[in-house]
Amino acid sequence: MVAHPLKVVLLDLDGTLTESAPGILASVRKTFEAIEMPVPDEHELQQFIGPAIVDSLKRNHVPQDKMPLAVDTYRSYYSDRPAFDDPNDPGAKVPGKLVNVMYPGIIDQLRRLRSSGYYLAIATCKPEYQAIPICEHFHLSEEVDGIYGASRDMTRLNKDQVIRYAFESIGFDESVGDVAIMVGDRWTDVDGANAVGIASIGCNWGYANPGELKEHGVTMTIDAVDDLSTATDSLFSSISRSGKDDTRNMADKVLTEQE
Repeated sequence: MVAHPLKVVLLDLDGTLTESAPGILASVRKTFEAIEMPVPDEHELQQFIGPAIVDSLKRNHVPQDKMPLAVDTYRSYYSDRPAFDDPNDPGAKVPGKLVNVMYPGIIDQLRRLRSSGYYLAIATCKPEYQAIPICEHFHLSEEVDGIYGASRDMTRLNKDQVIRYAFESIGFDESVGDVAIMVGDRWTDVDGANAVGIASIGCNWGYANPGELKEHGVTMTIDAVDDLSTATDSLFSSISRSGKDDTRNMADKVLTEQE
């Protein structure tokens, strides 16, 4: 049984815990080749990191009649086909999900957070069946209390849906004093947090465009992995002082203090 009240730290995966761009983008390139459409330019390719794959394909004008092939191709290269060089094992071939490395210092920060009593849960727009093997491969599953992602059938796609799913799975209950924050590197993480009324920490080492996190109303940002546990303590302290119902005003105040 989970003991309440909880202090929940929701953690994005791509661009927050792991540097996953090479495997995602390699799989996207294979996808556009398969559906015989031009591969997007480098700037647009970067925008695939964070949102659900189907949303990114729609943004790039993939027609509906090509969408099933595009999604299946991406999932195959990303999840199953050993088509790419393994950055952690030269000479080996792996699927896109393992063309991926941990950001240095992440494990230490997760251990610090857990030792401080936080409930840690990964909340990603990556389908859960993809996220869990990645977390197991990098031993992240040993450092968190839960892993929650999008659904295979695409009925749960967006970050706010994933957060609500995580809350339901955890038994999160504000009425007994449970509090949560979202930690991530893209606008999707900030929008998801805002949609469910929780504060957020934006990670500047990830894949956000300049100014993106602030424009979407992030509560606070941090520049280095080693700042995560200290920033989390600070944000929960701010929440306890400001109250959970004033997240946007708190974001304005915290960001002003950072500048």
